[in-house]
Amino acid sequence: MTTQLTEKHTGTAPTPRPTRTAPAARRTRGAGHRPWTPWLYLLPALAVLGGLLVYPVYQLGLISFLEYTQAQVSGGEPTSFQGFGNYTTLFADPQFRQVLLTTVVFAAVCVVTTLAVGCALAVLLTRVRALPRLILMLAALGAWATPAITGSTVWVFLFDPDFGPVNRLLGLGDHSWTYGRYSAFALVLLEVVWCSFPFVMVTVYAGIKAVPSEVLEAAALDGASQWRIWRSVTAPMLRPILVVVTIQSIIWDFKLFTQIYVMTNGGGIAGQNLVLNVYAYQKAFASSQYSLGSAIGVVMLLVLLAVTLVYLRLLRRQGEEL
Repeated sequence: MTTQLTEKHTGTAPTPRPTRTAPAARRTRGAGHRPWTPWLYLLPALAVLGGLLVYPVYQLGLISFLEYTQAQVSGGEPTSFQGFGNYTTLFADPQFRQVLLTTVVFAAVCVVTTLAVGCALAVLLTRVRALPRLILMLAALGAWATPAITGSTVWVFLFDPDFGPVNRLLGLGDHSWTYGRYSAFALVLLEVVWCSFPFVMVTVYAGIKAVPSEVLEAAALDGASQWRIWRSVTAPMLRPILVVVTIQSIIWDFKLFTQIYVMTNGGGIAGQNLVLNVYAYQKAFASSQYSLGSAIGVVMLLVLLAVTLVYLRLLRRQGEEL
């Protein structure tokens, strides 16, 4: 009653009482900014990846430190801890060192060739009309969707010395492409590029279409050639995409197995076309030396991690945002 009279005579409104809704609202708004909230959404995927990736890698590393042959698998002999003995045996083997060098060189050639062909065809897609572009895209996606064993079998038939059409067209008679070491690697290289370039082509083409047309038009008006536009304008803007396709190509080409195994009949004559994956298969399953095969797998994993980290570090030194 006194408050009402005071308001009536003074004409002032009472001071509003503080409410508790503001702190509650602040707590509600801040709940969406908790740093661990995104991890809740990633947790199911991380759990699946942990079961499919982390545990097998753990088992691979564990077996590489044990003596694990057919005798241990059958239970005839107990499993013993070898430490780094398997790795010492592995690196003391001259064949392993030769296969490791061959794998690195061959994978590098495959990656460079795949990137060159994929980027060139991506630029070509931006220059042709709709119908040729559609035909090229469908043909490339067909090659990409073909299983590796199917594509390898087809390429072996194409270059077969008795029934293959390539020798007939080139007039080479019964020339065997898989007999020589370098010709066999060249044949595998063609198949690897054939089934790998569509990923690079489609990814780079999508990146080129995202480049603002005004930038390309300005470079053309300044008198830059098409090669200069690609090298100085398009490629730097596509650097994050090129990083992704390069790392993906390194992983794919370094762990080749199917193409080498099918096209060279298990690694070529006297193992002249062996790569690490096929060499690990021979050690683990053909020779029942599962610990040595696991050690080779660990070495491959470490090499891939090292190459990827070095590549990313070189890009970051150049000031590129990835």
